Amino acid sequence: MCLAVPTEIISIDQSIPGLRMAQVSIGGALINACVEWLPEAEVGDFVLVHAGMAITKIDKEAAAETLQIFKEMGELLEAEDLAG
Repeated sequence: MCLAVPTEIISIDQSIPGLRMAQVSIGGALINACVEWLPEAEVGDFVLVHAGMAITKIDKEAAAETLQIFKEMGELLEAEDLAG
């Protein structure tokens, strides 16, 4: 199963021509993601990241809703594991 994760752009590095890289936050963890395909992406924007690539911009509410669903899914799986 493939999964794109909502992230917030913290900073953008344009020091390498043709390769815009962003530092993004996923639940407080910082990772690098390529934002080359989203030239309109700016610091503070929310983007979906899949396999290290930002694939689309989303609004803050959609990001929060998706992250809440992920959290609830994790809690359900954890409860299922504990139940045996």
